[in-house]
Amino acid sequence: MRAAVFDSKSSTPGSWVSIEDLPRPQPLSGEVLLKVITCGVCRTDLHIVEGDLPPIRPRIVPGHQIVGEVVEGATPDLPFGTRVGVSWMGRVDGVCWFCRHGMENLCDHPVFTGYSVNGGYAEYAAVQADFTIPLPEGLDDSHVAPLLCAGIIGFRSLRVAGVQRGERVGLFGFGSSATLAIRILQSWDCEVYVVTRGESHRKAAQLLGATWVGDEDAKPPTELDRAITFAPSGKVVVSALSALRKGGVVAINAIHLDQMPAFDYDKLLWGERQIRSVANMTRQDARDFLALAHDLSFRPRVTTFSLEDANKALEAVKHETEDGPAVIVL
Repeated sequence: MRAAVFDSKSSTPGSWVSIEDLPRPQPLSGEVLLKVITCGVCRTDLHIVEGDLPPIRPRIVPGHQIVGEVVEGATPDLPFGTRVGVSWMGRVDGVCWFCRHGMENLCDHPVFTGYSVNGGYAEYAAVQADFTIPLPEGLDDSHVAPLLCAGIIGFRSLRVAGVQRGERVGLFGFGSSATLAIRILQSWDCEVYVVTRGESHRKAAQLLGATWVGDEDAKPPTELDRAITFAPSGKVVVSALSALRKGGVVAINAIHLDQMPAFDYDKLLWGERQIRSVANMTRQDARDFLALAHDLSFRPRVTTFSLEDANKALEAVKHETEDGPAVIVL
């Protein structure tokens, strides 16, 4: 099969992956083999190939927003030809304290798709059967792929922040995850306040009906009940915290974060304000979000790339040059 391979010892900026011929994977017990149809390109992929996340394996096929068709290892629940999605959480141990208490996203021994095991920048991928998600018919291949991480983790961020119907919610940063989260918030009758750098992102927020939009130095005109930060910046977390009412919550939607600057406890955190991190997602998050995405007819604007252009897709994510998520179409 053809695959885009990241080699941590030979990769260079702009040429992070190389297209290679690899043996088609053989599914192990409990796995199914997918013929990959599409794979979304996530900013986490960029963190992996740029070394922000330390390599687990010297060579890896990235990609954790996989849409594929079952071609080997079929089961009664996953017959041949079933179209499924695969996300970042590829497997858990099932026995640690967190797994036994309904918090598999915090598993002590997780397996991450496209990071600790090969992912979807390839024609085939072997994946854990019980971590696949049968996809609703109404969500087509290219448009459902970005939902499988950006959408699910954005949905979990709303849960971690404790968003209630009708609240005032701030989105700090407006990439692909935030553009999906705003649709959910609007369906919950929330007022949405967007703070983001980049004129194109501010225009996108306005077009999507945000209540208010400001640049990275602006402060929302009213106190917020909740805020979600999407940028890997500690400074942005402090900005979000400064916009909260007493008792409000900031949820940090970032797998990698630079240094948190010092801030005034009495003015910003006192009053039972909270900062919470968002770590991975559960299978139930995925099922709940995809059902909601189907009901709301999610169809994000995407830009498609061939497998041979995987580096161009990563470049587009790095520099935010495309209007919407990048998707590799096999």
